[in-house]
Amino acid sequence: MYNINRRKFLGYFGCSCCSLLLPSCTTVPITDRKQLSIVSEARINRQAAAAYENFRNKSKLITTGSQLKEVTDIGKKMEVAVSSFFEKSGKEDPTKNFGWDYVLVDNDKMVNAWCMPGGKIAVYTGILEVTKNINGLAAVMGHEIAHAVAKHSVERASRNVLINTSTQLIDIISGGKLSQVNRVTGMNTVGL
Repeated sequence: MYNINRRKFLGYFGCSCCSLLLPSCTTVPITDRKQLSIVSEARINRQAAAAYENFRNKSKLITTGSQLKEVTDIGKKMEVAVSSFFEKSGKEDPTKNFGWDYVLVDNDKMVNAWCMPGGKIAVYTGILEVTKNINGLAAVMGHEIAHAVAKHSVERASRNVLINTSTQLIDIISGGKLSQVNRVTGMNTVGL
């Protein structure tokens, strides 16, 4: 049997991990910032679509009226603008597989809007008092859509996979010491 010392093992192990992670680095559209992308966008989009349908079924939605029309009109214009930007830049459109959808949630207490992966957008009526007009609403929606275009959810999910895997490996290598620390402190020390 071949004996390998701990230092060599950790060196080989580290190089192996890097060889797996480096191809998982992608570039964020527009900003060209590097991001980790271990979890597939298709998987995240499927999960988001299921969560979105669940949200739609449980929420009180406004289905007609001028406010909904504003939300939808702004969203449609942004869809076209994003696609046009990438086409003119000669880059692949990261939204080409999006299933764009817009809802207006009847909740004046919630001052929020969000965009799920895959272009599922919700605007709460509470934010309309803050945005005041279509320009303010467009700024908020554009901000939320930018998160989806930049694939922040893929990056966040990938980071969580990496942290969880690292935590388990550290626990194995330390002989369970990390689990003991976590139990005593009542928190995930690596996650912190």
